Amino acid sequence: MSVNPINDFLACEHKAIYICSLHISLGLPSDVTIQVGEVLFFLHKFPLLSRSGLLKKLIAESSNEDGSSCVLDLHDIPGGDKTFDFITRFCYGVKIEVTASNVVSLRCAAEYLQMNENYGEGNLVSKTEAFLNEVFSNWPDSIKAIQTCEEVQPYAESLHIVSRCIDALAVKVYSGPNLFNKPKVECDSPQNQALDPALWNGISSETNLLPQGDDWWYEDACLLSLSLYKRLILAIETKGMKPESVSGSLMYYIRRFVPLMNRQSSFNDKNNVNQQGTNTTSNSAISEADQKSFLEEIVGLLPNKKGVTPSKYLFRLLRAAMILHANQSCIDNLEKRIGSQLDRVELVELLIPNMGYSVETLYDVDCIHRIIDHFISMYQPATAATSPSITEEASLIVGADALTPMTMVANLVDAYLAEVALDVNLKLPKFQALASAIPDYARPLDDALYHAIDVYLKAHLWLIDSEREQFCRLMNVQKLSLEASTHAALNERLPIRVIVQVLFFEQLRLRTSISSWLFVDNLENSQNPSGNLGLLRSNGNNGQQQEQGSDNLRDRVKEIEKECSEIRKELQKLSKTKKSWNIFSRMIFRKSSSKFCRESNGCDINTSSSAMNGKPNHSK
Repeated sequence: MSVNPINDFLACEHKAIYICSLHISLGLPSDVTIQVGEVLFFLHKFPLLSRSGLLKKLIAESSNEDGSSCVLDLHDIPGGDKTFDFITRFCYGVKIEVTASNVVSLRCAAEYLQMNENYGEGNLVSKTEAFLNEVFSNWPDSIKAIQTCEEVQPYAESLHIVSRCIDALAVKVYSGPNLFNKPKVECDSPQNQALDPALWNGISSETNLLPQGDDWWYEDACLLSLSLYKRLILAIETKGMKPESVSGSLMYYIRRFVPLMNRQSSFNDKNNVNQQGTNTTSNSAISEADQKSFLEEIVGLLPNKKGVTPSKYLFRLLRAAMILHANQSCIDNLEKRIGSQLDRVELVELLIPNMGYSVETLYDVDCIHRIIDHFISMYQPATAATSPSITEEASLIVGADALTPMTMVANLVDAYLAEVALDVNLKLPKFQALASAIPDYARPLDDALYHAIDVYLKAHLWLIDSEREQFCRLMNVQKLSLEASTHAALNERLPIRVIVQVLFFEQLRLRTSISSWLFVDNLENSQNPSGNLGLLRSNGNNGQQQEQGSDNLRDRVKEIEKECSEIRKELQKLSKTKKSWNIFSRMIFRKSSSKFCRESNGCDINTSSSAMNGKPNHSK
């Protein structure tokens, strides 16, 4: 019974029918029908038997004794009906055009149909294999070929086509574009256009800039799926590519597929993502779940070398991971990476909005605390935490190379504390924990910490005196500059006990300065040569004047000591209001400063005097 194509077309409601319209007059009706998916191919046995071992076997098994046409199903053929159309043309001897876009599917289909040299010289397996070798020698053709591997992934993997293509691309990336011709790969498919976030939600991104220099391959690599791109990155690293180039490609890739990477930090980020989830088709072709998967995979590929990935991108990744609710290991990985290079971070990058479900504070203080802990664990030696004299021996224990990053981070943390201190919801224990995370030796001066404490006290006026006293213990009043001490002595927000300590140590500092000056003066007199001594003895009036001057200075030092003792006694009896206390402290500072100027008699203290009389930097 012959097959009538017209009757079959009328009988099949959901099947398309392909009638071999080759310009070949065989003079014979079709005697084999092959169905591939929804398409029927009406062909002849002889051309197929002479080229395909699989078709020869299937036709022999399904042939009927009455000589009627046999029907075969080839639903699993790689590439589907389009590829099989090329196969049939090749079997009939019609010249077909093999390109970088179809060679992979043709090679897999030829292997599937057993179209090797056993069934004709110059069969499809050998021809496609030879063409693949030419494709792998060219960068744009290799990109096109590896993109088509997704359609026939299992077959391409079994034939090692994917691994060979990945290796060829990795070699070209490592070698550079100078060793081969690299025209720009066109990206005009609707899918790729949908993935391009050059204008996402009305915000222009940086991905529309063509890469230059070492980043020439970034844009073409973005055409690959995540699984293939990941294998390409691993292969490039194996070849010995610079980690800076690898990191740059990863950032370029993630910015293309995760729109949040192209946005600055904002308190509205979470709301924007929620809106994106309900309106994905207009804003982005990638769902929130896919973006999360992309981000987690890219973070796992980042090079481990410190400083390779700029901190601004690490913070963007961290914010995006929080918004997309990435797994905890991904967030921990980013926090550790940021902590390892915290000394290179700017203040604005630390201001991460709180993304938690129960928003207690404006900024995510807990996250910054963990980042600081990671930094301290890397830079602080094990003996530093237990050493009783860490302040004096810090430079010996930690070393100059480690002390500089630690001091930079201390300044950064103090500036961060001053920013978050304005938040009225920031609890006192969180502020204390964050300030205490930095070791004392990392702060040469506590002026910045005092400024942060003052800002917090100004924003939290309801704190009781005991809480204020405990809070002020975070700073060391001995490490305040003269300007900061002057401001603290006149600061109504500070507890009286703290102001007393500031005054006491300032008086002690004056006494130490005068004593040091006297010691140096006496040392110079004792080291005069014998000739000068004889001259001094001969001049009795000059010697007597010098002795009287020394006696007067000693008497003045004793007077200062007596005044300090009287001040301590008066402070113990003091029980007046804050206003009276400020008047008293102002009087003490003016008196002690003027006395020190008179007694120094010519010493250069203009800097200190101007600092005391001028306006302090700290806000009152």
